[in-house]
Amino acid sequence: MAPSPFDGRVAEMTVRTPVALPTPAVRPVPSALPAPPAGPHHDAGSTGLERGRAPLAPEAPAALPALTAQAGQAGPAAPITAPITAGGAVPDRLTDRHGRTVRDLRLSITDRCNLRCTYCMPAAGLEWLPTPDLLTTAEIGRLARVAVERLGVERIRLTGGEPLLRRDLEEIVAAVADLRTRRGTKPDIGLTTNGLGLDRRAVGLREAGLDRVNVSIDTLDPAEYARVTRRDRLDGVLRGVAGAQAAGLSPIKINAVAMPDGLAERAPRLLGECLRRGWSLRFIEHMPLGPRESWRAEDVVGAQQVLEALNAAGFELHARGRPDRRPAAVWDVAAGADREGAYPAGTVGIIASVTAPFCSDCDRTRLTADGRVMTCLFSAQETDLRGPMRAGASDDDLIRIWAGATWYKPLAHGTDASGRYGADFVRPSRTMSAIGG
Repeated sequence: MAPSPFDGRVAEMTVRTPVALPTPAVRPVPSALPAPPAGPHHDAGSTGLERGRAPLAPEAPAALPALTAQAGQAGPAAPITAPITAGGAVPDRLTDRHGRTVRDLRLSITDRCNLRCTYCMPAAGLEWLPTPDLLTTAEIGRLARVAVERLGVERIRLTGGEPLLRRDLEEIVAAVADLRTRRGTKPDIGLTTNGLGLDRRAVGLREAGLDRVNVSIDTLDPAEYARVTRRDRLDGVLRGVAGAQAAGLSPIKINAVAMPDGLAERAPRLLGECLRRGWSLRFIEHMPLGPRESWRAEDVVGAQQVLEALNAAGFELHARGRPDRRPAAVWDVAAGADREGAYPAGTVGIIASVTAPFCSDCDRTRLTADGRVMTCLFSAQETDLRGPMRAGASDDDLIRIWAGATWYKPLAHGTDASGRYGADFVRPSRTMSAIGG
C-alpha cells in the first residue's frame, strides 16, 4: 500500500472509515458545438511533470474571443464562440458562454483539516475522502501543467481543507513553479492555510517557489478563536504567520469571516493588529457553504456593516475599488492609533460574495481534491477529470472535458437570486472544506 501523503505530526485527526461523498450528476456536454478560433495543437499524453526539464518556450496565444462589453465600457457586444469538445482542434483557453476567460486556478489538494470552524464543517461526523480518491502528486502536477501551459492560467492557489497536512506540499509547489505561462513567467503561486505548522515549513515552501500565503484568523481573542474553530490553537497559528513573514513570503494576507457577534470590537482590533504586524487584512462575508445549520441570512455581515464598525473605531478609510478586478474591494487605511498603540498606514479588503457579488468578471476555475472541476465556488455541478485521467485520457482529452464544463459556467452564483441572500439558492453537496476556498 502506498504511504499516506498526510503529515501525521500536524493532523491530530480521529481515524474513521472513509465514505465517499455522493457524486452529483455531470451536465452532459453537446458533441456538436460550433468551432472557436483554432488554438495551437500540442503533443498529448504526458502523464506527469518532468522535473529538471527546460521550461517550454512561451507560446503566442491565439486571439481571444471578444467579450461582451461590461458596464462603463464602449463598444458593441461581440459573439462568443463555444469550444470544441469532441475531435478537431483543441481549445487553448477556458472560456464560458458569457465571455469570461479563466486565468486563475483554485486547486484543492485535500479535504482534511485539523480545525473544525463552525462556518466550514460540522464538529463531528464528517468522513474524509478515501486517500486513493485524492489526486496524487503527479496528477496535480499534470493538471497544473495543462492549465498553465495549454490553457493560459497565470495564477494557482493551493487550498484545502488544510494543504499543510500533505507531506508532499513542497514537491507540489516546486512542480508548479517549474511551469511557465504564455508570458514566459512563473505562475503566481499562493497558499490558503490555517497556519498551523507553517512556521516549520515556510522556508522550504518559499525555496520551492511559493509566493504568498493567506492565513485564516477570524479573531485575536484566544477564547473566541477556540469557540469558532473548536480548537484552542491561536498561539500556533500566530507562530505560523510569524514564520511565513520571516521566510520572506509577501504579502501575507489574513482572511477573517465577518460575524455579527462582537463585530464592533473584533473588527477594529483585528485591523489595528494586522497593520502593526505588516499583514493585509481581508474580511469575508459568511457564505452558505458550511454545515446547513450553521448559516442564517441574519448572520451575514455585509461590507457596509464592516466599514461602519471600522469608521466608528476611528479608522480613516479611502476607497480604492477592486484592483485588477480581484475579489476583494480595497480601502487604504491612514496611519493612526487605537487603544493598543500606533499603527502604520496600510490597506483593508472586503470580499462581499453574498451582498455584492462580482460574478460578471470572475476568471476562476476550481479543482477539488478528488479531481472534479467546479466552475464556481457555489456550483452544484461537478465534472470529473480524475477518472478519465486514470483511464488513460490524453492531455487533449482532459482539455476538451475541462473546456466543455467551463462553457456552462453560470452567469452568477445565485445566493442573491431571490429573497434575502437567495432563498432559492441550491447549495453544493460538499462542505467548504471539501471544495477549497
